[in-house]
Parts: sequence; C-alpha cells; structure tokens
Amino acid sequence: MNTQPTASHFIGGAYVEDKDGTPINVIYPATGETIATVYSATPAIIDQAIKAAQAAQKIWAAMSGTERGRVLRKAADIIRARNHELSVLETYDTGKPLQETLVADATSGADSIEYFGGLAGTLTGDHIPLGQSFAYTVREPLGVCVGIGAWNYPTQIACWKSAPALACGNAMIFKPSEMTPLCALKIAEIYMEAGAPAGLFNVVQGLGDVGASLVNEPRVDKVSLTGSVPTGKKVYAAAASQIKHVTMELGGKSPLIVFDDANIEDAISGAILGNFYSSGQICSNGTRVFVHKSIKEKFLARLKERTQTAIIGDPMDETTNFGPMVSKNQMEIAERYVAKGLEEGATLVYGGKRIERDGFYFEPTIFADVKDDMAIAREEIFGPVMCVLDFGSDDEVIARANDTEFGLAAGIFTNDLTRAHRVIGQLEAGSCWINAYNLTPVEIPFGGVKSSGVGRENSKAAVEHYSQLKTVYVEMGHMESQF
Repeated sequence: MNTQPTASHFIGGAYVEDKDGTPINVIYPATGETIATVYSATPAIIDQAIKAAQAAQKIWAAMSGTERGRVLRKAADIIRARNHELSVLETYDTGKPLQETLVADATSGADSIEYFGGLAGTLTGDHIPLGQSFAYTVREPLGVCVGIGAWNYPTQIACWKSAPALACGNAMIFKPSEMTPLCALKIAEIYMEAGAPAGLFNVVQGLGDVGASLVNEPRVDKVSLTGSVPTGKKVYAAAASQIKHVTMELGGKSPLIVFDDANIEDAISGAILGNFYSSGQICSNGTRVFVHKSIKEKFLARLKERTQTAIIGDPMDETTNFGPMVSKNQMEIAERYVAKGLEEGATLVYGGKRIERDGFYFEPTIFADVKDDMAIAREEIFGPVMCVLDFGSDDEVIARANDTEFGLAAGIFTNDLTRAHRVIGQLEAGSCWINAYNLTPVEIPFGGVKSSGVGRENSKAAVEHYSQLKTVYVEMGHMESQF
C-alpha cells in the first residue's frame, strides 16, 4: 500500500498542500520506519478550511434531513465496501493488529454514519398547545464544528464526531492526532464520493498549536475533543471564553470489579479486553481490576496462563492479536510506570519489559498486590499495564472504585443481578458494563463524568450536543399590554 497521501490536508473537496507548515513524519509502530510525511496547517490553511466549511454548511443545512441521511448512508456503504483497505491503513497508522482493525475501526465508523444517517430525517421539533395559542420548537444546526481526534482510533473517532455533526446539519473541520494523520483523509474522500457538498468535512493536520487555533477561532461554533484530561482542561477553558458548545471524551482509570460469584473465565476475558486490546491504549480501559480476596489467587493464576497465549508479532499477520504501542514515547511511558510500580512494592506477575524486536513492542503486564495510593493505580498509563487489587466487601470496593478524579467507565462481573444493579448504581462513571467490558455499540451513549469529560457521543444523546432548539410562540388571539 502507498501510505503517502496525495497532500496533507483535505479542504473544500480536494487535497491541499502547504509545505510552509512544520513537517510531521508518520512512523509505522511495528518497525519504527517513516511511511509518510505531512505538513502542519499554516494560518492560511486554517482560514481556507473555515471558509470552505462555512460555505458548505449553508448548502447542507438547506437540505432536508432525509436528503442528508441519504448521503450519510451511502458513505457508510462505501466504508464497508473498502473495509480491508481502510483497515490496512489503520494498522499502518496505529500499529494495531489487522485482526483488530478489520472488525473494530472502519466497521464501527460505518455503523455510526449509518445510524445517524437513519436518524437525520427524524430530527423534528415539538408542537406545544397553549390553550388558544401554541408554540413549537425547531432543531437547528450549530454551524461549523471542530473535531480533535486521538491517535488510538483515528478512523472511528473521525466518524463518531462527524456523523452526528453532519446529521444535524453542521459542517466539520477535523484535526487528527499528529501521530495518526492518514485515516481521516480517506473518510473525507468518501464523504465527497457519497455526495456531500465540497467543504462539508475538511481535514487539517497539525500539532498542538493548530488545535489551539481552531478552538480559539471565533468562526467555530462547537469543539469536540477526544484526548487527555490536561488537554481537555485547556480546550474547555478556551471554548468557554467564547461560549462555544463543547463535547469532551477524556481519560480514565476505570474500575473493573470481579465478585466472588463471577464466572472466572468471563471475568478474565473482560480484564484482558479492558487492558490489552489495542495494546492497552484505550481511554475507557478497566485498568484497576478489583478481585474479591477469596478468588484472587485463582484469578491471577488463570489470568497469567491466558496472557501467556497472546500472539505477539507482525500486525499485518491476521493471527497476531497483540501489536506494538503507537510510539517510542508511549512505550517508554509504560516502561517508567512499571519501574515505579516495582519501587512502590507491587508484585509483577507477568511481563513488564520491552520486546526485543523492531518497533515499539511492550509485553502485556500484570501487577498484583497493588495499593490504592500507588501511582500505577491512580494515574492513567495508556499502555498494557493491568493493576490487580483485592477487596473484601461491597461497600469497601464501591468506595475505593470511586476514589479517583476520573469517571469514564466501570464494569462488574457477578452472577447476582441484584448486586450488579445495586453496585453499578453507586459507581461514579458514565459508561458501565455488567458481565462485559468495552463494548460500545453506536446505539448507546458513550462518555464520562467528573474529570473524564462532558457530553456524550453516539446514540440519540449526541444530537443534543450538535444542535440547538429554537422556540417559537404563536399568539392566536389579541396581544395585551399594561397600557
């Protein structure tokens, strides 16, 4: 595959280049090789993208919801038809195994676009009878939306942000992570092919200064960010200064609780999925695994056995199910946290080292005897490092699970459904699972509480974050006044 894009940016329905911007090398995580180069957006590129989005948004908003939905559903069909090609590109961009990208990236993006394409024609207001008079509401688009993506799911995030935005009649400028800039360009191509007006979905590349410029741009009406808590705080403050609409899906240090009556194999599957999928680089991961004391040793022994069966290798080989981390820096972060965990007295059950091969491979790692105040239990690592903590009572584990600034996700494994609902009801998290983990179908809202974000992605809930209501009061009688 030729991974070098035609140009760095996609604006107004065409590829655009400006080599005055800072060059950004795209590194294939499996080998460490440079596979493409793009250039960070200059002020001229940003201005061009905003003007293109403004023009396209007026055309798009004038179309009926049904017409907009037709374009979105066609885009979803194209993505599905090209799933293999898009998945290979995603693997080059992120290093994630092709076994994973074939089923979890472009396909989930297509699901999102199809869902909101079907919803677009249903976005109507309400009629409110008021005796002789009445009122009605109209759901209107916000205008130009900016999406700022993370590097772990570049195709999916581009679709998750653009699908509800476009369904509601907005235009979008999307800035991918500088580490994974390739995939969003293909989504831009596909929207154009599906019949979207030129400029409706634009892609601009860039470093942090480009994101800051877009967030602070007065012509932008909404910002949707997927990223870290520190970045989220900066974006939130900047957007607030101009009263912009904001959606933020930020980090987490989520609890996964395994009760003594749980199905051990299912619970271990949840822990593996919630810690080692995408080499642990998922914001909602359940990286604090609380296991009841009575089953702790059995759980750890079986977890180690199953982790040893991971197939680590070339991500383009479909038998590989554990690939490299996205970058050398991210691998070194994981390495430093492992060293800190050992310093603080946690027991290393498995892994903990770089894998001696080209690229940025790090072993799936399991710590036991982890205490709540250890750095590995409090700070988001964003790597394949699982912390196993033990507990005795329901009340104890609920209090400890909630003792964090984060609140993105939580999961529990138990065969007692009364306990399941009672405990989930007390966990401070936005996205929760019972006897499952990290499953995010488009039909359900996704997002966090506390420092893990504001707003929701996916489902009908996303419509509230990409549209606004106009209320119209209609007087059918005479207008009275005091004089």
